[in-house]
Amino acid sequence: MLWINDTVTISDDEITYTASRSSGPGGQHVNTTDTRVTLIFDLAASNSLTPYQKERVLRALGGRIDKRGVLRVSSQSFRSQKSNKEEATARFVELVRRALSPVTPRRPTSVPNSAKRKRLVRKRHTAERKRRRKPPDRDE
Repeated sequence: MLWINDTVTISDDEITYTASRSSGPGGQHVNTTDTRVTLIFDLAASNSLTPYQKERVLRALGGRIDKRGVLRVSSQSFRSQKSNKEEATARFVELVRRALSPVTPRRPTSVPNSAKRKRLVRKRHTAERKRRRKPPDRDE
């Protein structure tokens, strides 16, 4: 049982782990051992999440979920399969937790009067500097 937050849990039978060979350098060890771990979670078939929660996860993690509604999280940072499995699980929990956390609405604020005043003073200063660069008018 994976605890996502205080109210959401995902049962272990909804998560599948697969192991494969890691990419990158490592010589004889990396060429012979399956240390990369991929966590597979079928969001569409999940009974642990409500339809609203599934929609939130789908909207937040849409780029990570394939056409069939399957979320995959891989880890190959460590030399041991166990450590990679723990890291993939932790990343999965954090991804789903962030997707389900409510978005706090933005409170609109106004520009302070002091900032407006400073902007206008800078603007006048720049205009005066540029005006002084021009040659004097002959009409005067």
